[in-house]
Amino acid sequence: MNVRRYYTVRGLAVAGFGVNSSREKSRIQVIALAGVATELSVIMLVFLEICWRQHIKRAQEEGRKTNSDDLHQAIIEGGALRVRPKVMTASAIIIGLLPIMYGSGTGSEVMSRIAAPMVGGMLSALVLTLLVLPAVYLLWKRATID
Repeated sequence: MNVRRYYTVRGLAVAGFGVNSSREKSRIQVIALAGVATELSVIMLVFLEICWRQHIKRAQEEGRKTNSDDLHQAIIEGGALRVRPKVMTASAIIIGLLPIMYGSGTGSEVMSRIAAPMVGGMLSALVLTLLVLPAVYLLWKRATID
């Protein structure tokens, strides 16, 4: 089961909605969530790569080979540069979806079923981007160093 899909369904359950949503609503949710989650992840990867290349350049200027300590330091620097913007982006989206999720009025039943999984999906995308993605990047780049 896809992790984001799991948290999308959990977002519905936590918000008090049934999990029986139509396919069209599910597709809208997945498209919207995938776009934002991909944007968060791609920007994180770009910053990790920029910091890693800076560490490679610095090591070459010092006349030494890069090692895993350089990689760790680059990931910490690249991740630290992006924590606040990522958290602010995700929290702005989540805070913006809360009135839609708990609103009442014309069309609120349909919109709340779209907003609830987006909140759960954004939380899972944020955790995956900030914790899992740097760890996977570390494993990937460590193989090229050794």
